[in-house]
Amino acid sequence: MVQIQEACKWINNNDPSNALMTNIKVIIPAFNEADSIANVIKEIPKNVSEIIVVNNNSTDDTALNARDAGATVLTENRMGYGYACLMGINYISKQSKTPDIIVFMDGDYSDYPEELSKVVKPIVENDVDFVIGARTKALREEGSMTPQQVFGNALATTLMKWFFGASFTDLGPFRAIKYSKLLELEMEDKTYGWTVEMQLKVLKKGFTYTEVPVRYKKRIGISKVSGTVKGTIFAGIKILGWIFKYSLK
Repeated sequence: MVQIQEACKWINNNDPSNALMTNIKVIIPAFNEADSIANVIKEIPKNVSEIIVVNNNSTDDTALNARDAGATVLTENRMGYGYACLMGINYISKQSKTPDIIVFMDGDYSDYPEELSKVVKPIVENDVDFVIGARTKALREEGSMTPQQVFGNALATTLMKWFFGASFTDLGPFRAIKYSKLLELEMEDKTYGWTVEMQLKVLKKGFTYTEVPVRYKKRIGISKVSGTVKGTIFAGIKILGWIFKYSLK
């Protein structure tokens, strides 16, 4: 009997799907990701309770393809990554059953959705509040991040280290957070500063956090942020603005 119990314990501790034995919802902001969104949805572990795609004013079949792949589809016509994320949170807040964990990921298929189990594991097993899926160089496909993305990440995380003693190495959008802690952050950024705002507020609130190395590949299509000069400039301004704003508080 002892041997059977030990065997069951081993299986429970080593089964990646065990990390999904809680109520997890996924929010995916999406703007013109018709070619990739179904792939993302289909590769998310099946045990998540709901996949929510927020169609952010797309002019292609993003919404149709997401719905056909089994996701809940919301529409946010105000352009902005933050607007889309906030709509997803608002939708969840009106549901009768409160989730335990919220996962954010992009709809461009640059992440490996099946690694969601790895990203939520520190929350489920170690009671960590917030987890970043860090796009480490060793696990990144060559060319998957633009030079401006690499530089921007290094600059932002270095400034957070200097100002706040943070140990973040990435601003990666693939992340997980306890739902209760997410609400405490009172997120407000509507556009490019969403990810860094979340990390700064986690630091200010004293939440526990960690990073998990994740793989990263070339996205399908062109990035709406780092793939354009305008997007890169505005994202840089927003990110630096949030960092300096919080350094003065």
